[in-house]
Amino acid sequence: MSPYIDSMDGPLVKAAENALDMENIKYILPYVSLKDENELKDAFEKTLSVRELSGVAAELADYWFFETAVRLHHKLEDKPYDGLKSAGTDWGPIVPKIEQAIKTENLDELLNFLLNFIKEDMEGRFADMLSKKDYDEDDIEDARDYLQAREEFISYTRKFYENVEKG
Repeated sequence: MSPYIDSMDGPLVKAAENALDMENIKYILPYVSLKDENELKDAFEKTLSVRELSGVAAELADYWFFETAVRLHHKLEDKPYDGLKSAGTDWGPIVPKIEQAIKTENLDELLNFLLNFIKEDMEGRFADMLSKKDYDEDDIEDARDYLQAREEFISYTRKFYENVEKG
């Protein structure tokens, strides 16, 4: 999963906040593996008890719980954990479009964005390669530039296709 899951305004932290507010661990359990449920449940119970001490204690306990939940989620995905990201982190244009598609249950805007993005990217790479195609055969450096651009275009296109095909 993208780093988006690590942000304070991402879906995992929102689920953890909801779990704490509702005092119901079930809102956050789907984000961790079955084998890590007990660790998360223990952190949840400790957080709930500490939250009652003071506002500062609640803030600190909540943050610790969010970090625990994200760390355990990373463990599920076999990825290293490097801390929570700030709310409002710019993940680029794709994450809001994904979230909007999920919210509206409509893929059209996201699909159009992706298709246009791919089209523009491929056209740019293709035009760059073609601009180097008609080189002077006596100019070895230009010939190498063309062959490198050609190979990069082929490799990029092939890898793109293979990644989509693999799912």
